[in-house]
Amino acid sequence: MKTKITLLITLLSLTFSLSSQQITIPILTQNTALVLQTDNNKRLKIIYTGKSLKKDQEYAETGKMFKLLSQGAASNNNAFAVAGIDNNFTEPAIAVVHEDGNNSLDLLYDSHKVSETSDGATLTTITLKDPVYPFFVDLFYKTWNKEDVIEQWTTIRHNEKGDVTLNKYASANLYLFNKNYYLTSYNGAWAKEMQPEVTNLRQGMHTIESRLGTRENLHTSPNFMLSMDGQATENTGTVLMGQIAWNGNFSLQFETDVLKNMHIVAGINPYQSAYQLKPNMPFETPRFIYTISFEGRGKGSRNLQKWLRNHTLLDGQGERLTLLNNWEATQFDFDQEELVSLFSGAKDLGVNLFLLDDGWFANKYPRNNDRAGLGDWEVNKSKLPDGIPYLVHEAEKEGVKFGIWIEPEMVNPKSELYENNPDWVLRQENRPEIYFRSQLVLDLTNPEVQDFVYNIVDDMFTVNPTLAFIKWDCNAPIFNGHSKYLERNNISQSHLYVEYVRGLENVLKRIREKYPTVPMMLCSGGGGRSDYDLLKYFTEFWLSDNTDPLERVFMQWNYSYYYPAISMCNHVTNWSDKPLKYRIDVASMGKLGFDIRVDKLSDKDMKFTQQTIRNYDEFKDVIWHGDMYRLASPYENDLASIMYLSDDKTEGVMFNYLTNWRFLAEPSLSPIKLQGLNKDKTYRLTEINLYDDSQTPIDKEQIYSGEFLMNVGFNPVVNSRRSSVVLKIDAI
Repeated sequence: MKTKITLLITLLSLTFSLSSQQITIPILTQNTALVLQTDNNKRLKIIYTGKSLKKDQEYAETGKMFKLLSQGAASNNNAFAVAGIDNNFTEPAIAVVHEDGNNSLDLLYDSHKVSETSDGATLTTITLKDPVYPFFVDLFYKTWNKEDVIEQWTTIRHNEKGDVTLNKYASANLYLFNKNYYLTSYNGAWAKEMQPEVTNLRQGMHTIESRLGTRENLHTSPNFMLSMDGQATENTGTVLMGQIAWNGNFSLQFETDVLKNMHIVAGINPYQSAYQLKPNMPFETPRFIYTISFEGRGKGSRNLQKWLRNHTLLDGQGERLTLLNNWEATQFDFDQEELVSLFSGAKDLGVNLFLLDDGWFANKYPRNNDRAGLGDWEVNKSKLPDGIPYLVHEAEKEGVKFGIWIEPEMVNPKSELYENNPDWVLRQENRPEIYFRSQLVLDLTNPEVQDFVYNIVDDMFTVNPTLAFIKWDCNAPIFNGHSKYLERNNISQSHLYVEYVRGLENVLKRIREKYPTVPMMLCSGGGGRSDYDLLKYFTEFWLSDNTDPLERVFMQWNYSYYYPAISMCNHVTNWSDKPLKYRIDVASMGKLGFDIRVDKLSDKDMKFTQQTIRNYDEFKDVIWHGDMYRLASPYENDLASIMYLSDDKTEGVMFNYLTNWRFLAEPSLSPIKLQGLNKDKTYRLTEINLYDDSQTPIDKEQIYSGEFLMNVGFNPVVNSRRSSVVLKIDAI
């Protein structure tokens, strides 16, 4: 397919080499086509977005079928809409002020090329040029054929005599010719992450954006789902799904025009971020990443999950550690011997890792609460007189690995770091400091601060070379947004939000160059960070501080549209009145962890928990690397049902959770139709994660055809006495 794409576009480029003739550039995946074409004035247009065609020569004809006849509508499908010329009536993707003060821009087709990338994708690069100014925009389209995923971004550059001001600089501009659009966006707050909201988009603009600087999706997620031609279901309809992969202020604009077509502009939020671009210094925007599914939301989510596992998530094809965390057991109140006493519990439980959370550092202002010590990364001598090496050694003696929590981008005003380096902190000297969770943000635009943050991690591994895990937290957004470093170097403060993100990426690149394989969890006061760009450096992320299993059923359901299970950390805690079995079953639907007092478990519960971990070890590979199918939505039923299936369709696991405990709830009246099985194979369903004295109504001797299970279904018998049911699926 890739060779075919390359030959096709090369042929088209040669055939239409004269600038006065139309040039057609198809951007293709296995099932999707985004077709670009120049008009008679060399302006690049989007003429088709939809299913791929068998006859390549027909792509050039697609634009003739769509008539943009309303006044001004002929410019609506520009491939990269500009500000400052009269014939553009839509939201611009780029707005600039040239070195001479002129704020107009026109972008005409200049050239394009297609290449195969070293990681197996096809990259199409299209150069647009202003006919008056030496100003260029390179449009990049990276396509992943099997996964049906497209990455779009831009590079903006110029050769003018002085700086050009970029007032807006989007990553991507799309135009869709469908009708009746429904947008699913996600709002929330701490412990309420990923709350879906469905909006029927009418004529006008709908914007999803963040202006928090860090912890960017505290209230708004960069993920979205756009159903076309009416609402898509799990298995039917056309849907565009994805995110803007940027760990900072983002903006996603959905503009329904007068023809009821859809114009999308995605990129960095230009809020207080005008950028002074110097000559011959290219500005690269973040990736806008999406898939288009013509088989509903389920297919779209599997596309994104596979793409992340195969091409983006750090060690996406690898393994993960099952851990025990001390936070809910001790919080800040612990000492060395108490921690050591927990290691044997981790071993007895059967997990791989013990994670020491917050509270282990700082001496002058000891970290006994969240109001002091952050930034002072020396071991607290009162709590841990023998230091971290002693804990690492003692954990390894018990047969478990040791990991540790850090929050290196932040600082408490009550700290030695703040006292000694106030210019390292983002703060405005002539205004009162505004704190979020009693802390401020360090200035990562400053290379000295980048070195400091890098050295926190590097020193940790230098002293403790067998340290096995890092939990990286980030709890505050950027308030008091002023950088002394930018001020001293005569750089505009409007660069702050962009350069902070670049500074963080510089640190993470350095860490991964030296420590390429150490697992790291991305955390941000819960689920405040989860963008694809940062997942290049992290093996997993923390969805939410809310670990109530009933709430987690809904959260994990929504996150699963955009992330594979191997990336999602789920912990068993005591933040619930639900049975221990329910809590473990829900947490098993991802990367399992525990945050409990093992010594408080009864013998019966301890034995059961050990068995569930052994079960998890047997089926976790299917969850981490298999295909996921959402079978019954908790938003539409009294239960939730999700299954995972191996690539060869011979092994799977099905999770079923009661979500309505009302007397009138009717979760078990109807069978649930399975998906993805081989209709010609036969399967056995066995209930697992049962207490020894529990009886199951599931007959493990009965076998069913894949056709039966997908067309008739299977009833897991979920009710208030069986509030969670886990079924192992095996082909016979």
